[in-house]
Amino acid sequence: MSAALDTATATRSGKGHNDENFPVASHLIHPRHRPAILAFYNYVRAGDDIADHADLSPERKIAMLDALADALTGAGPADPEAAPLKRELAARGLPPLHALELLDAFRMDARKNRYADWDELIHYCRYSAMPVGRFVLDVHGEDPARVYKTSDAICAALQVLNHLQDCGKDFRTLDRVYIPEETLRKHGARVEMLGEARATPQLRAAIRDLAERTLGLLEEGRPLPDRIDDTRLSMEIAAIHRLAVLLTRGLLTRDPLSEKVHHGKAAFAFIALGAAAGALARRPFRGRAAA
Repeated sequence: MSAALDTATATRSGKGHNDENFPVASHLIHPRHRPAILAFYNYVRAGDDIADHADLSPERKIAMLDALADALTGAGPADPEAAPLKRELAARGLPPLHALELLDAFRMDARKNRYADWDELIHYCRYSAMPVGRFVLDVHGEDPARVYKTSDAICAALQVLNHLQDCGKDFRTLDRVYIPEETLRKHGARVEMLGEARATPQLRAAIRDLAERTLGLLEEGRPLPDRIDDTRLSMEIAAIHRLAVLLTRGLLTRDPLSEKVHHGKAAFAFIALGAAAGALARRPFRGRAAA
């Protein structure tokens, strides 16, 4: 079996877009855009599953990610995970750049399991998170000069938030630690503390430190919904932003090793709906026509 075909079979986790912490192409997104976003999600999900596979060597992961990239660009054999995205990109005249950058992040995951400082972590987010927002914006025809910067801040915040929520699991299952070594040292924490049932005071302090920095990123990204021309996308991003703020604030007081940080589904939906409605209510006051 070829490396490309392997990506569609043995490495898949079974996780889908409905299992993610934040909405992926929810029904707020116009139906004409959802197929492209879901094709992008499924492609990068295949890459993420390779990077997180416990039984593959780093070298094997890199080879499989390279095959997945070649399937998208046409430099190698076809892959069932790449074909739908390849069709969507061709139909819209979009390049494969954002998807390929995410594969670069997965290659980092295959080779690297520790981060020295905040800047190094944000560099990882540049490839692991920011391309997702940029792709969605490009699909909607938004102006990069108006929206990329604030989108990048929100996407980086979502990535760090996910890292903090999953910090114990990532350490136990993958020996992967995204909390920067500099932050751990600053608060007298050690990597091994991530394997305990409850976070120590030192580790809690490190997590709060990163949560506060994440709230700063979310504040940078706060103007994004009002800069977006597509009304439905504006509502979607407003909902995601509100949920991220509340979850990040939760990490200031909750222990992700022993407590649930997520809200229940009903509360999740209520919060998202309120934020989306707020974004809709602001549309007449944006100063430019909305799609």
